[in-house]
This record gives sequence, structure tokens and C-alpha cells, in this order.
Amino acid sequence: MGETSTKPYLIRALHEWCTDNGYTPYITVQVDEHTMVPVAHVRDGQITLNVGTLATNRLVLGNEFIEFQARFSGVTENVYVPVGAVSAIYARETGAGMGFEVQPYEPPEAGAQGTAAAAAPEGSDAAAPGDDGGDDDEPKRPRLTIVK
Repeated sequence: MGETSTKPYLIRALHEWCTDNGYTPYITVQVDEHTMVPVAHVRDGQITLNVGTLATNRLVLGNEFIEFQARFSGVTENVYVPVGAVSAIYARETGAGMGFEVQPYEPPEAGAQGTAAAAAPEGSDAAAPGDDGGDDDEPKRPRLTIVK
């Protein structure tokens, strides 16, 4: 197994730095078929997302994906972004942060949990990240649920 990327660790560190200093952390994401974001808010193939604690619900800054719930134009949406697609994280108030090279999506190695749904392009028959695939034999990924 190869060495893990430093990118998710730097994203988490800068998110914590922004939060500790009272700043609003934003990420800029290169949108492709592996990102699940509200397409109405995508401009020139990118979307900028507020990942602050007040703007998100159930935020997970994982090593492979960033996922959370947020409201867009008053509608709660599930957001699911590969870490490789993040091109920057910065403080909205100061612009301080870090830019990253966008890496092409590579599905996790075979045998990892939840990879079939995450790697499936939109419109395919595979279960979406928040869907209950209906197969009780396989371990399931945590799913986002809208609570009103």
C-alpha cells in the first residue's frame, strides 16, 4: 500500500484553523461526474462551498471524501465531494488558505467498503451514496438523513 496523501490532513488542519480564529472556511471544488453537488450553483465547472460549522450538518472531512448536508436556496441538499477534486480551502474573511492540484478520481482499492456507490457515475444503476442499496449482506456506508 502506498503512502497516503497529505491533502485531506491539510484540509482538516486549515478548516480547524479557520474555525478557531472565527473565520468561515470555504472550499473550491472542480465538479465532475464523481461529485454530488447542486448543479444549479456550479459555475465554469467549479463550485465554492461554505464548510463552516454553522452552514453544514453532519460534516465529515474524510481522507477520500468530504460529505455534509447544507441548504441551497432554502432546500437541504446532500453534498459529496472527492478530496482530490478540492482545488482550495481558505478563510472567506481574509483569503488566507491553500491551493491544491486537482487530482483525477481514482476509486479506492477493491474490497473497501462503500466504493461501488461512490465510484458509480450519475445515472447508473448503482446505489447513490445516500441510498439504501437493499443488499443486507454487504456492510453499508453511513447515510445522510434529512431531519425536519
